[in-house]
Amino acid sequence: MPEPEYEEPERDPELPDRLLRTERDALMPLLRKTSEGRFELRTACPGWTVRQVLAHCGAALMRIVEGRLEEGAFLPESNAADVAQREEWPLRRVLDELERGFTEAGPAITRHHDGLLDAVALGEWVHAGDVREALGEPGAYEGAGIRYAVPLLAVTSGRRDTPLLRAHLTGHSPPVVLGRPEEGRSVAEFHGDVPTLIRIYTGRPLVGTRYRLLGAEEQELLIYR
Repeated sequence: MPEPEYEEPERDPELPDRLLRTERDALMPLLRKTSEGRFELRTACPGWTVRQVLAHCGAALMRIVEGRLEEGAFLPESNAADVAQREEWPLRRVLDELERGFTEAGPAITRHHDGLLDAVALGEWVHAGDVREALGEPGAYEGAGIRYAVPLLAVTSGRRDTPLLRAHLTGHSPPVVLGRPEEGRSVAEFHGDVPTLIRIYTGRPLVGTRYRLLGAEEQELLIYR
């Protein structure tokens, strides 16, 4: 198969808002009816429970809404401090902040014309998958948001300089081109489904998945380090 002709993906500034609102409408009703004890279940994020992941998500989104984007925002130390600050909050307050963030952060991300905050919107959607998986719910890293998440992944993977890869996705045609070309290196190839592709690029567990990856190693494709 010939090498794909590389064209930098064009950023759609509306995608983050669409993704966040779609996830809000799908996730919040589930969370509102989940018993409080289940929020203490562990997630794929080392050391974090469901409640702590949701606290992190709400805090990160509200940073964007309120324009608190000082140096160090979204780094592990800052994220840990945000979660610790919310440890004594009632669960309802954590969920209310998260819902507000899902609703209001998208337009703020849209206004950032450099697109650097797009990766945050994608990350929040991935964390929703972490929560679903921990709760034993179907649809981790898939669902209605897929149609917005995949093009956001294409843009983010290029910005993060991951190797150029052509993804042949189950039920999706034509192949999706991710990453950025490197001189002297052939395009990598992925064959599998979208949730597995998301898992690889975001460092989520791959136990039980089936895929073929040629010309690249999983660790090279990580967009969050």
